[in-house]
Amino acid sequence: MNYSEFQLDPRLHAAIEKMGYTQTTPIQEQTIPIILENKDVAGLAQTGTGKTAAFVIPLIERILKSETDPTHARAFPDWKPFQCILILVPTRELADQINDNIVKLADGTGLKSFAFYGGTGYEKQKEALKNGLHFIVSTPGRLIDLYKEHHVDFKRVRAIIFDEADRMFDMGFKDDMKFILGRVERTRQLLVFSATLNFEVHNTVYQFGSEPVEINISRDQAKAENVKDAIYHIGNEDKPAQLLSVIKRVNPKQVIIFTNFKNNVDRIAHFLSANDIPAMGLSSLMNQTQRNNVITKFKEQNNLNVLVATDVAARGLDINDVDLVINYEMPQDAESYVHRIGRTGRAGKDGLAFSFISEKDVDSLSRVEEYTKKKIETQYLEDAEIVKDFKPMGREDFSFKKSFDARPSNGKGPSRGGPRSSGPSRDGGRPQAAAPRSNPQRSENERTGGPNGGPRREFKPGAPNTQTNGAGSGQAAHSKAVNGSKPAQNKFKPRNSNTEKPNFNKAAQSQIKPAAVVASKKSYRKGGSTSDSAGSTIKNFFRKIFG
Repeated sequence: MNYSEFQLDPRLHAAIEKMGYTQTTPIQEQTIPIILENKDVAGLAQTGTGKTAAFVIPLIERILKSETDPTHARAFPDWKPFQCILILVPTRELADQINDNIVKLADGTGLKSFAFYGGTGYEKQKEALKNGLHFIVSTPGRLIDLYKEHHVDFKRVRAIIFDEADRMFDMGFKDDMKFILGRVERTRQLLVFSATLNFEVHNTVYQFGSEPVEINISRDQAKAENVKDAIYHIGNEDKPAQLLSVIKRVNPKQVIIFTNFKNNVDRIAHFLSANDIPAMGLSSLMNQTQRNNVITKFKEQNNLNVLVATDVAARGLDINDVDLVINYEMPQDAESYVHRIGRTGRAGKDGLAFSFISEKDVDSLSRVEEYTKKKIETQYLEDAEIVKDFKPMGREDFSFKKSFDARPSNGKGPSRGGPRSSGPSRDGGRPQAAAPRSNPQRSENERTGGPNGGPRREFKPGAPNTQTNGAGSGQAAHSKAVNGSKPAQNKFKPRNSNTEKPNFNKAAQSQIKPAAVVASKKSYRKGGSTSDSAGSTIKNFFRKIFG
């Protein structure tokens, strides 16, 4: 379908042609007319399908009609100055991408847009709001901060868009989304776009009084037909050589390498750079300035350029010249696989996507093939094509870890099929406090052999086993130490470091094991074997107990 059939404002139509758009994509063809009719939309579409333009184009058209022809059916009823469109996204990169598209599509219209997120100048953002905006593109956290400081008035929002809503839920923005929706007028237009319209997304939409028109771009349409994907069955230890070999064989213009481990990003990038393949890393461990610099360099360089990234870090990247995607590890969920390979084959160009499959990736591969309804081709490298002389990768390659030690960068936890978090535990990784001691001095005496300490005394299994009130000599020596007197022998009660742990509980202190038990610990006295002596002592002990 041609954009001219929508009969858009001439200024908007000129901007669309300037961007090189002529024909609509399936999501645009179905979504634009519904938004122009002021209806709510819940769209199921992957990245790379043109969904950003699917909601930006009709919203620009509606604002232009509101300002030039308020009675037009496409106009927002009773549009006033300083009213705006609010677009919420999960990541900073996606905010920048959408804002860039708005600026280009609104060229020559006088409409203003600005991206808001943490890690950038706060004063500049406040100044932009003060001057008035038609589009606010923001991550939830920064928007709520601005709202609480009275820089944003949610009552002026005429339409609200949640882009990649499923990812926002996965990243923990559910409460923020509800907070914002609860403060926006119910008469607003609500547009939700997601790769998966799961129960939580549906429930949130209906909870706030919306009955959207659902638009479902099928999986076959979502997966670009001009992307050829293939797999290589290979062990983890052979991945570095395979990575070099594939890149040198294909000789691509730009490459994105995905890894499930944020700690693996720099390791892979350094490995490639050390082997004469320029590479940069992009992960959540970087601050916003560093991330922006990496993305800018990756977009600007025209020579061989490799970007190593996690799912979350690469979310929202829109780079048309990427002709190869490599999955260094297979993603745990099928949706992330489609997102990854969607980084190539954009703007009508052909692309390649290769995945390294180790033994632990077999289940993930099955889920992807079931999701895409397509058997992925298996490829092999000839022995002559494999690079054998190269500088090795650092030994701490996190891909060698078991899958349950991993965390995907798509933000999903173990319950959703993703690798586990590598972050701190619920206690924040802090060392736990020891159990309180009723008598610290007593415990110290037990540990060191008396209040004055001193060297550990060697325990001799052959020593006399004199009984005192039914207890062994070890108990007698311990009783003297507790009472403060210095025992003549056996200051220190030996314990087996492999099986016994010090217990400072009062009840435990009253139960002292006989000396024969601890005699099972090997003695390292000089000369001869002690196994017979220790064994004999144990036998004597059990004879005394059981007769």
